[in-house]
Amino acid sequence: MALVDLVMPKLGESIMEATILKWFKQEGDTVEQDETLLEIATDKVDSEVPSTASGMLKEILYKVNDVVPVGAAIARIETNVTETVTEKPAPAPAASITEEVEPVAESEMEIPYQPTSVSYIPSNGHRFYSPLVLNIANSEGIGLGELEYIPGTGNEGRVTKKDILQYVSERKTGEHKPVITNNNVTGDEWKQPAARFDEQRKTPANLPAETETTKLQPVVSTGKASAHEGNVEIIEMDRMRRMIAKHMVDSKHTSPHVTSFAEADVTNMVLWREKVKKDFEKREGTKVTFMPLFIEALVRVMKRYPLVNSSVDGDRIIIKKDLNIGMATALQNGNLIVPVIRNADHLNLVGLSKAVNTLADNARNNRLKPDDTQGGTFTLTNVGTFGSLMGTPIINQPQVAILAVGAIKKRPVVIETEQGDTIGIRHMMYLSLSYDHRIVDGSIGASFLTAVAKEFENWNVDRSW
Repeated sequence: MALVDLVMPKLGESIMEATILKWFKQEGDTVEQDETLLEIATDKVDSEVPSTASGMLKEILYKVNDVVPVGAAIARIETNVTETVTEKPAPAPAASITEEVEPVAESEMEIPYQPTSVSYIPSNGHRFYSPLVLNIANSEGIGLGELEYIPGTGNEGRVTKKDILQYVSERKTGEHKPVITNNNVTGDEWKQPAARFDEQRKTPANLPAETETTKLQPVVSTGKASAHEGNVEIIEMDRMRRMIAKHMVDSKHTSPHVTSFAEADVTNMVLWREKVKKDFEKREGTKVTFMPLFIEALVRVMKRYPLVNSSVDGDRIIIKKDLNIGMATALQNGNLIVPVIRNADHLNLVGLSKAVNTLADNARNNRLKPDDTQGGTFTLTNVGTFGSLMGTPIINQPQVAILAVGAIKKRPVVIETEQGDTIGIRHMMYLSLSYDHRIVDGSIGASFLTAVAKEFENWNVDRSW
């Protein structure tokens, strides 16, 4: 017999941890290789983790709602293999850390962070908080001082996601009142979760005792529980909705938004799609919608305006050479997710159609992988799907622009010809581009949008796919 560690898989370049949502197997159950063992969640997407070996699930190292760093062992599987199975060394689970933390000498303070220490509590009383907990606290207006008073049920008293959400819920209902201390931190002084996370990782265990000026003051309660008068229904946001809300607010705080509008005559697109859609589906095995048509035209214009395909890093502008188009997709529960079509300029119309349909179907059926939502450089959202004529979309950070296309409507318009102007019935659509005014000026934003509208209008009705 041999034991194989099942580790938390890499979930994308920027994702360092995940929350366990559900175990599909229990200790003692038989598992097959590639059989789904558990479901996990990140800030981006939910996904399933398969077994890496066949055998018996010997030990589950983390419970539901535990936050686990990437690379940590989350379970052990007993296989029928007699020889020793050597796996990549994985960080020991927090629950198995029993030795005392030795004082750290000055010469040791530069030692790189090791994942095994993610849940220890320094002896001076300051607790470790995961980026997920810090994100929730920041969005709910909970200062670091108040955070110290929240009871933790995690390993060594760590505050888990469940603990802070319960505290937030009780605070809203008045069971817990806000805590005011001299080290509550709010507003601009609130550190970004990633920075706070890095600071905690480097904190030595032998921090000096708090001085009289840094000690927490007695708790002072203030304010009243918020009252909701009249006939109301209160609905708690789910995890994804809270993440979307925070992402949108952060984007508005980060980028000065400007939105420009244009109108496009997309009659040629409509007529061409109507002409080819049956043969297209029969030959290619997938439907052709308007989204791949928009993306094909969009990427041609983006190559002429590289600034809209960039990001901001301090005082530097990072021009992205890859054209990775995110397409905003509405889920059945009303939430929104943005899967990414990578290197969209390398795909023909058939490839774009298959990519759009596959990602949209996976999103609606909760089959997206974490990498499917990573690496976008520009976002396209079709607000016309729900009947809207136009919208003012919010930039998907760290991108600098997002294009919204509205509903296609038949309208009488003036048509200019060599023989004179006439009035005809045309398929018209509004486009709106929101862009980051720190680096995209109005002239560039408006010129880019106008060029996109012209590209839509000049669609060749005689082309093949």
